[in-house]
Amino acid sequence: MKMPMKYLVPLSLLMLPLAACGSSEDSADGEEPTELVISTWGFAEDFFREEVYAPFEEEHNVEIVLETGNNSERLNKIRQGNSSVDLIYLSDYYAQQGINDDLFAEIDRDNIPNIEDIYEMAQEPTGENFGPAYTVSQLGIAYNPEETDVAITSWADLWNPELERSIGLPSITATAGPMVLDAASVVSGSESFDEDAAFAQMKELNPNVANEYSQTSAYVNMFTQGEIAAGPIMEMYVADLKEAVPSTEFVTPEEGAYAIVNTVNVIEGSENQELAEEFINWQLSAEVQETAAAAKVDSPVNTTLDLSEEEAEGITYGADTVENLILLDTEMINERSEEWVDRWNRELTQQ
Repeated sequence: MKMPMKYLVPLSLLMLPLAACGSSEDSADGEEPTELVISTWGFAEDFFREEVYAPFEEEHNVEIVLETGNNSERLNKIRQGNSSVDLIYLSDYYAQQGINDDLFAEIDRDNIPNIEDIYEMAQEPTGENFGPAYTVSQLGIAYNPEETDVAITSWADLWNPELERSIGLPSITATAGPMVLDAASVVSGSESFDEDAAFAQMKELNPNVANEYSQTSAYVNMFTQGEIAAGPIMEMYVADLKEAVPSTEFVTPEEGAYAIVNTVNVIEGSENQELAEEFINWQLSAEVQETAAAAKVDSPVNTTLDLSEEEAEGITYGADTVENLILLDTEMINERSEEWVDRWNRELTQQ
């Protein structure tokens, strides 16, 4: 789908060694396991330990060590040279920053054959020389029909006066912030992204905003407690909403949903680049992708999967859905982000 713009965060920076699953200590040749340091969010850590990291450790005689935190924290640590990370998970917006700062190694795609089995838009989201997307989700709208009479089907519906003080809105510094700004431009009637029109449209939305959120957990809490009735959210979190509020509805807006693209890259200078590339290949495998999808942890990018209706519920799945997501321009967002944050704080943030 044609885009107007491209681009999406957990806390403390901890080094968490993962217990190797048996054979690292008992490898046939008696060699000590290789340490592979992975920088990630810490989301669904138990799942990744058991289903993704442990089998790779056992197969390759590896000990995986985690460095966790949000996108910005982890990327800044690498910028400062205070990290021994080999492999890093980032949203595409932050991955583009890493590329601009020459922090990532160019990958050898011959070592990642599974890359041929993923959606084209996931194969090189930030350029052919760098890492793929291992999951693509969508930003749409969740609402509780028991808390509002507004039947939401589009981004424009968020401006309905009946939703006064009922919307949870991502801040401009959150992953979804630039996406909502783009949606405002669309609602304004602009055919391509128009910054002035977008901010003017956002001002009109202000009376409907109950609160802004920087982390999705805050949205979930507000929604669960009835503080908000609707708002933009990533589809991957809708299961949490439905568990707490069974009446929750998730909508792919008529104007289009936005692609949430999470990438995986090798750090420049890593002594374990080939091993890191083997791990990326494992992350993209049908086995890992199907397991993550079934657990509702990540939406798959591997196109060879054939999920049942039950397995596909609550995740972003299928070519018809993925190929119609709106992709924003990460380079443009990085160029404009400081000005947008300043303008958002001056013109929109409620005191």
